Amino acid sequence: MTQNGDDPRSTPRADPKPKSEKPQAGYGKPPPEHRFKPGKSGNPKGRPKGAKNESTILRDILTRKIPNRAGGGMRKISVLEGVHLRIADNALKGDIKSATFMLNRYAALVSGELQPQDLSDDDREVLEAFARRTKAAE
Repeated sequence: MTQNGDDPRSTPRADPKPKSEKPQAGYGKPPPEHRFKPGKSGNPKGRPKGAKNESTILRDILTRKIPNRAGGGMRKISVLEGVHLRIADNALKGDIKSATFMLNRYAALVSGELQPQDLSDDDREVLEAFARRTKAAE
């Protein structure tokens, strides 16, 4: 309490800084003349619309359909399926790296590490046929 009995917390304080007509600028509040104008981007040369990242490009490539001659006929398969078929063919010809890759991929799929939808039905059939042939050869 002060000498005249007023509580200093209840008396209004005079604002030490006179209010200016301009809005205050400071951290996170640039002066209005330097703020982004409505409808104008802060990064005009940024990523253009429709630009693709690497995963989108890879997905487009792997899902693209290519012709495949198998069983006397022509059918369209995905690039991913074609890669798996080529690896399986190489494994059957004795390529140890291809066989290891296919069997490790199949083991991961069977153990639940990979989701079953990662492979198409045709890919699964190829892997199962390869596994049966491998077991029969042992």
